[in-house]
Amino acid sequence: MTRTSKARARRRKRRLRPVLVVGLSFLVLVTAGAGWLYLRLNGNIDTFSSDGVSKNRPDADASKGENVLVIGTDARTDGNSALGGGDKSDIGRSDTAFLLHVYADHRHAVGVSIPRDTLVTIPPCKLPDGSWSATRNDTMFNAAYSTGETAKGNPACTQNTVEKLTGLRVDHTVVVDFKGFSKLTEVVGGVKVCLPNDIYENDLNPHRAAQGDRIFTKGVQTVSGQRALDYVRIRHGIGDGSDIGRIKRQQAFVSSLIKKIKDDGFTPTRLLPLADAATKSMTVDSGLGTADKLLSFAMSMKNVDLHNTKFITVPWKYQGNRVAVVQPDADALWASLKDDRTLDGKDASGGKAAGAAASSAAPSADATEDVDGDGASVAVYNGTRTSGLAGDAAELLTGHGFTVTTTGNAATQDHTTTTITYGGGSGEKAEAQALARLFPGAELVGGGTGLSVVVGSDHAPTGGTQTASPAPTAVPSGVAAEARSADDDLCSHLSYG
Repeated sequence: MTRTSKARARRRKRRLRPVLVVGLSFLVLVTAGAGWLYLRLNGNIDTFSSDGVSKNRPDADASKGENVLVIGTDARTDGNSALGGGDKSDIGRSDTAFLLHVYADHRHAVGVSIPRDTLVTIPPCKLPDGSWSATRNDTMFNAAYSTGETAKGNPACTQNTVEKLTGLRVDHTVVVDFKGFSKLTEVVGGVKVCLPNDIYENDLNPHRAAQGDRIFTKGVQTVSGQRALDYVRIRHGIGDGSDIGRIKRQQAFVSSLIKKIKDDGFTPTRLLPLADAATKSMTVDSGLGTADKLLSFAMSMKNVDLHNTKFITVPWKYQGNRVAVVQPDADALWASLKDDRTLDGKDASGGKAAGAAASSAAPSADATEDVDGDGASVAVYNGTRTSGLAGDAAELLTGHGFTVTTTGNAATQDHTTTTITYGGGSGEKAEAQALARLFPGAELVGGGTGLSVVVGSDHAPTGGTQTASPAPTAVPSGVAAEARSADDDLCSHLSYG
């Protein structure tokens, strides 16, 4: 190498040194920043002890999906009274609770609300002195959270109660208080909601002597912070003023919140402030007690379509001034979640073999024994190359009181899914929903002329009778019909009564 070339090499080396130093410094800063952020998120998270979780739990392998219990507490401790009013020492109850089932295919999810006044069996729960409470029958559901009267409540007891009620394993439990909820709504930039009528101060606080100022106007608006909290807490002044009606508005709110987060996108710019607020807002079980576990669970939800995100209330009826669970409808709902079947009976376990096996199962006697066609007229067509399916289906329908007007072959014989078509006449949709209970997994299509069934290859011949199966494959149509999708009209189904 010549003297000139050596000099050039030395100059290049001198120029590269600052570049390398800057590059290495940037790398160190980025790594340190990520570490700082991780430590910050971890430092935000509060967990509750697993010592109070029952040792006698449902089988963890019973379902491939995940069940997450979400508890909204009305505690006034830790500064929450500034938002909710009331006694600063009130430890509160589970004012809101729903069990979120994320199906194994990670493309469907359903949240099942449990009214706070529901009469349930509260199993033994751990008390502050280390002893366990006695089993309590016919006790309001929200009493589980206040068992032991501790400042942080008893989420483990609520989890035990939900497992006892449903027979499902609760994989994770999340508790959100007033402050946490309020902060989350601010971080996402507000949430769109709808009110069916104007709301006044005494609707939020019925102990007021006068009506007070108007705090919400009828229609669509964006709320955050205190106003978002007021919206989900309002019970009076809408519908019959019941907690059931409030649950419907809370389901609409959560639907709108999910839509806002998905519309904003799962980008670091959007997710990091949300993650920071979320980790400050929640108390979780030890299984979700680190930032990576929480973020991993959140990211697993990103492919769940809004239309496939459903909200429903556990089948219920009034029992005096309390709420009772309706059977066998509730058991049919829990069974469908355990089997990873959607509310309309479709397989969502993520496995082709499981889907094929489930679709060939006959309707269970428990799920269909009370179906009454009450003379409704229906035409039946065979949409497959398997002979006799239309006749078999017709016999099944007449056995349940339907009047079969026509049987024959459909225009094409390549139908894999049974399709039920109904028109716009009064009551036809309800008749179609009743009919669907005899064909689990069937697709309902409106806009036709009259009621008709095109039998697909998913229908197994029954000889006109039902054969019992181990568990229902679909929830009763009356229960499924009450479900709200996250993409439903904001202003629909906002009250009960």
